[in-house]
Amino acid sequence: MATDIKDTAHAVEAAAVMRMLPGRPRLLALGEPTHGEDALLDLRNELFRQLVEQEGYRTIAIESDCMMGLVVDDYVTSGTGTLDEVMEQGISHGWGTSAANRELVRWMRAYNVRADDDGRPASERLRFAGFDGPLEMTHAASPRQALTALHDYLAARVDADLLPCTADSLDLLLGADGRWTDPAAMMDPSRSTGQSAEAGQLRLLADDLVALLDAQTPHLITATSWDDWDRARLYGRTALGLLRYHYWMADASPARMTRLVGVRDHMMAHNLLAVAARGPALVHAHNSHLQREKSTMRMGGMPLEWWSAGALASAQLGEEYAFVATALGTIRHRGVDTPPPDTVEGLLYALPEDRCVIDAPRLATALGDTRPVPRVSPWFGYAPFDPAHLADSDGIVFVKDVPRNP
Repeated sequence: MATDIKDTAHAVEAAAVMRMLPGRPRLLALGEPTHGEDALLDLRNELFRQLVEQEGYRTIAIESDCMMGLVVDDYVTSGTGTLDEVMEQGISHGWGTSAANRELVRWMRAYNVRADDDGRPASERLRFAGFDGPLEMTHAASPRQALTALHDYLAARVDADLLPCTADSLDLLLGADGRWTDPAAMMDPSRSTGQSAEAGQLRLLADDLVALLDAQTPHLITATSWDDWDRARLYGRTALGLLRYHYWMADASPARMTRLVGVRDHMMAHNLLAVAARGPALVHAHNSHLQREKSTMRMGGMPLEWWSAGALASAQLGEEYAFVATALGTIRHRGVDTPPPDTVEGLLYALPEDRCVIDAPRLATALGDTRPVPRVSPWFGYAPFDPAHLADSDGIVFVKDVPRNP
């Protein structure tokens, strides 16, 4: 049995990952079981470089604000801003301070600029995307930025009579941004403005603006560019998603939190499908956002269950979506010590490699009727690999020991 398990392990290289898959996926999703560990982000960066150089991948999408991600994309494609500004303004959740994230953005910009000319052709340039909504644990953003950007795009390019509203009327309905971003609304639905009369009107107007964008597509993609039109579609998706999220923030029913986590992953999924339309991309986020099976968690003592962004994208893309989870042995600075030998992590910890990529379906076959038990983490920030999902993953990247960030 130990020999069978060892036969499923390979070096952590893009070529080894690709050999496990039936073909080159449009979305290669690499999950992580915890956030904030640069060792895992360094591994992601290394795989992305190999995918770019060996497999023709040109985009990376990470679990960060999709609107802020435009700042990073502008920098890596055209040099807009400085690296310091981009790391502060372009990556959400506080992850702009990560040395590994900074190195990723620096390398992407350097790759796009060649010393012998004015840069790589547009078709060969690397692209960056955030695919999360403009959401944090304590609050959601105002829909102002996305909604007004969509209106401005259309107002400059279509007959004013076709617009469902003016910019001034949008501004009046939106009101002060503090109405939308009040952190107290996360715990108290009565503090949310998401089900106000103004919010209801904004949802209708956002829907009309997105419908107008779709209806004018033949004109818009010739009057400007495909990229500008694609960015406007992002504005529309984000405005509608935020208004839907705020609506459920104002809901007092028992389904409130399930709706909120579901809306977030629904927004993520639509952003991932838009990324896939550009061409092959590496996606990086928490395992729970990328797995094919339903995701579960407990929040405030309440069990939540919802379909993840990966499950939604996989349902549409089929074999063009691949999911490789990451599992860990120890995170000793977080109190996560050597895994029990009867867990998935324990079985992999016994292998000699410090890190390896595992063919998950082959591992499931090798284990046969021997079912690993779920690992229990002493630290809330780490989610152990669920052995029930073993056969549903295309692979597992296993990292034996995660060192403390420098």
